[in-house]
Amino acid sequence: MNDEQHEDVAGLKVMVIDDSKTIRRTAEILLKKAGCQVFTATDGFEALALIADNHPDLIFVDIMMPRLDGYQTCALIKNNEAFKRTPVIMLSSKDGLFDRAKGRIVGSEQYLTKPFTKKELLGAIRRHAKAAA
Repeated sequence: MNDEQHEDVAGLKVMVIDDSKTIRRTAEILLKKAGCQVFTATDGFEALALIADNHPDLIFVDIMMPRLDGYQTCALIKNNEAFKRTPVIMLSSKDGLFDRAKGRIVGSEQYLTKPFTKKELLGAIRRHAKAAA
């Protein structure tokens, strides 16, 4: 993929919430190469403060996290008037129908199975961040 193909996501603010340092780092590297401004958090509690401060254009959130899981985090984001239109994409190592349905119930826009590819990550941003803009 050449640089021109990244122009449509360049400048977008993207939040990645995952308790796995590897997943956070991988997503951060891919997104920064595409020109996104990236914020990361290890769990929902840490993320909520960063979201309030930085107003991301799109949020990726892992389902299985300590303290506040992805479903609870997504529900809190979507129940906040300031962020209810911010696209939230669930990340999970499980590709289950139940998990997808539960993600929809709490308001997520999409579900990506880990490990995700660069194409899947950027495709989700293009699809949802542009729609929310």
